[in-house]
Amino acid sequence: MKKLMLLVISGFLVSIGNAQDFTDALRFAKDEIEGTARFKAMGGAFGALGGDLSAVTINPASSSIFNSSTASFSLGFNTLDNDVSYFGGPLSTKEDNVNLSQGGGVFVYKSNNPNNKWNKFSLGVAYDRTGNFDNNWVANGVNPNTSIAEYFRGYAQGLRLDEISAFPGESLNEAYIAIGSESGFENQQAFLGYESFILEPDVNTDENTIYTNNISGGNYNQRYALATSGYSGKMAFNISGQYNEKLNLGLNVNAHFLEYNRLTVFDESNSNASSTVTRVGFDNTLRTTGTGISFQIGSIYKLSKEFRVGLTYNSPTWFRVTDETTQFLQTTVDGFDDPIVINPNIITIFPEYKLRTPGKVTGSLAYVFEDKGLISFDYSRKDFGETIFRPTDDPFFSSRNSEMSQLLGVSNTYRLGGEYRYKEFSFRGGYRFEESPFNDAIFGGDLTTYSLGLGYKIGDFAIDVAFSQGQREQSEFLYSDAPTFGEVANIDSRITDVVLTLSFGI
Repeated sequence: MKKLMLLVISGFLVSIGNAQDFTDALRFAKDEIEGTARFKAMGGAFGALGGDLSAVTINPASSSIFNSSTASFSLGFNTLDNDVSYFGGPLSTKEDNVNLSQGGGVFVYKSNNPNNKWNKFSLGVAYDRTGNFDNNWVANGVNPNTSIAEYFRGYAQGLRLDEISAFPGESLNEAYIAIGSESGFENQQAFLGYESFILEPDVNTDENTIYTNNISGGNYNQRYALATSGYSGKMAFNISGQYNEKLNLGLNVNAHFLEYNRLTVFDESNSNASSTVTRVGFDNTLRTTGTGISFQIGSIYKLSKEFRVGLTYNSPTWFRVTDETTQFLQTTVDGFDDPIVINPNIITIFPEYKLRTPGKVTGSLAYVFEDKGLISFDYSRKDFGETIFRPTDDPFFSSRNSEMSQLLGVSNTYRLGGEYRYKEFSFRGGYRFEESPFNDAIFGGDLTTYSLGLGYKIGDFAIDVAFSQGQREQSEFLYSDAPTFGEVANIDSRITDVVLTLSFGI
């Protein structure tokens, strides 16, 4: 049985279309550095500062500010609380996880030549977790407007009946494979709707292109459950130098990687008069893996003993991505003793494609009160509308790119952090405000985060802890790629993080 499955998967590599949509591209375009406890406590405002490994992944010039070689490792504890509203059905969920959020080291080399104005060089390697995809929520309510039947009808309209149905003597599994390989994802979804009796052709001939629903108008009891897992991260390979003890210049070459798993379970029932189909169960899985590369160039200039400015350019990230999907559909149909089940047991492997996420520019200011503390501020600008699927001449990707350029736009981020030192202790606080990447705020609101932290340092050893909490309201499409089923769940998310970091000289 396993050999047969592998053969089917291999044959499916020629599949047309793709499982991704703009919400997935947006997810991978974000780069939320979780960072060290000090970084987290100060709101991530480290673009003009050094002395922290996560600062290296914000501004590569910061590594040459270290006075000595240093390493650090961080453990993160994350909690995500979701309050979901869907047609009057409120539900709450909670997701907890533990992860290695950061790790790395910087090696500092000082010049002993008093005539050499390049007085310091540094080399570093830093890992940072940039995205946590562990999440789950449930939307439950009575939809008075739209049945899941519209999902399938939206794909079927305009397609010939013989392009979305099984041939005589052909099993449903064989037809599912053949239609996906020859015609693509859209025809596959129409096939599921027709063979499950959700869709009814206007005329039962091969040439028919018009379809109606066998689920009549009325109220629809709907439940949609989503569970996701995975993460994204980057490994930064850093080089930096300090000139005349004032100007720091740095370069990062970053290796990116991501893994994303999603399961959605949709159930709908109705007791509407003249409905032939009274219950629908529709399950989908998606597994996405990818690798990418980017670079950063940055500078930090000491205007005076106290005042510093920083500027960083993050290049776009160029990803190579692969998707795998499975589907399951079950309907209860009047006149049939048993449910209609379409369970192909097929893993659809889509061809590898490219995703370019947008670059970012960050300007930073910092004021250092000798050995008493500091205040820092970062401003970042990122245009999410520049996210692009490739190849751009592919009709499927072209439509996705057009959609993203219309829905997504510039997101500005403001970070403010402060630190006060007393003997071996450091007391920290931070604030972060990130604008929604959507042009229409109804799809996703701004993110506001507050943070606090405490540090203790003795010699070359330091232990730091941080607590932060952020909140964002957004609307999630149940099926963002569906032509005519645009239902959304309204979600109020609260993100709580606790980070513990150990730092030591090397």
